[in-house]
Amino acid sequence: MRPMRIEDLDAVMVVERRAYPFPWSIGIFRDCLFAGYPAWVLLEGGAFIGHGVLSVAADEAHVLNVCVDPARQGRGHGRILLRALVDAARGRGASRVFLEVRPSNPAAIALYEDEGFNEIGRRPRYYPAANNGREDAIVMARELFSD
Repeated sequence: MRPMRIEDLDAVMVVERRAYPFPWSIGIFRDCLFAGYPAWVLLEGGAFIGHGVLSVAADEAHVLNVCVDPARQGRGHGRILLRALVDAARGRGASRVFLEVRPSNPAAIALYEDEGFNEIGRRPRYYPAANNGREDAIVMARELFSD
């Protein structure tokens, strides 16, 4: 794993498009990097297999994107990325980390719960969905305590 760079974005987009029916645009990733958001890429044998992006403001952090190539999911890569994002939040002084997840993504929900996140609410019609529909988001949070 290493910090994401502008020159990584074409490879990041390949993974993003494989993983999500409604992927982020390259412009969103570019804006996050220009804003100085902590972002990482996960590599395996030189191949891009995942990425993550975090924002931190005051004492709160927000996991914006965690993505693993579908061909490599279920092997702990998402957990590695999530832990790196949580560690970055802690290192930047955050006391709480938030994220949103689709109710239709039970594997991600299970990972987040296993890593100490709890559901704190819902955002109605947050995500785009098939046929011009919308899907709610489950809002989850984790408190960060000093070790």
